[in-house]
Amino acid sequence: MGFLLEVFRDALSALSGGLGGDLGSVVWLTSWIAFVATGISVLIGVPLGTTLGLSEFRGKRATTVLVNTGMGLPPVLAGLVLLLLLWRGGPFGAWGILFTPAAMVLAQAMLAIPIAVGLTASAISGLPLAAKEQLAAFQLSPWNRGAVAVREVWPAVGGAVAAAFGRVISEVGAVLIVGGNIRGETRVLTTAIVQETRQAQFGQALAFGFVLLGMALVVNAGITWLQFKDAAR
Repeated sequence: MGFLLEVFRDALSALSGGLGGDLGSVVWLTSWIAFVATGISVLIGVPLGTTLGLSEFRGKRATTVLVNTGMGLPPVLAGLVLLLLLWRGGPFGAWGILFTPAAMVLAQAMLAIPIAVGLTASAISGLPLAAKEQLAAFQLSPWNRGAVAVREVWPAVGGAVAAAFGRVISEVGAVLIVGGNIRGETRVLTTAIVQETRQAQFGQALAFGFVLLGMALVVNAGITWLQFKDAAR
């Protein structure tokens, strides 16, 4: 018990210093990467999920299976595939972005896009048949039809956004592989926790964990507020 209390005191001591030094830079990089990756996954995933949910086409079931499989894609496998693509001799090696925040954004977006697609498609597919027939009767453009459908199931789509952000903010395996956990350049909260734990700096690791949990709480509180605000109308 005394050990845990000591670790907790060390964590509070680390947090009392504010966001100066390493903590500030790690939090800033984590936030930047997480929001950009989530934004990419939502901009790509929600339209694709809406199309999948509204459309009927040959191979839809197989496509859904692939999307659902992607939702459980192992992060280390995603990181390895991206590493091979971005390696100096790989197809995109000329980009020169391996072991940079850009590669970390790509890795996180790769993991979050299937979640945004799958949960959005599930929400759209759950629309009542009458609502789908009404949408078809309006002779709207595909874009406007999708926008109306998303508006109808917004709380569920908000859940898809929250899930995508959760996947991004908690990711460690893929970003460790393509980012390298370079201090001051590619170290984020999750990889910092791994690093501090390996060095038995449990108080510092716990402090990083508290900040990570706080970030997730703030973002999800905002999304939940928007969901309930919309449902109250």
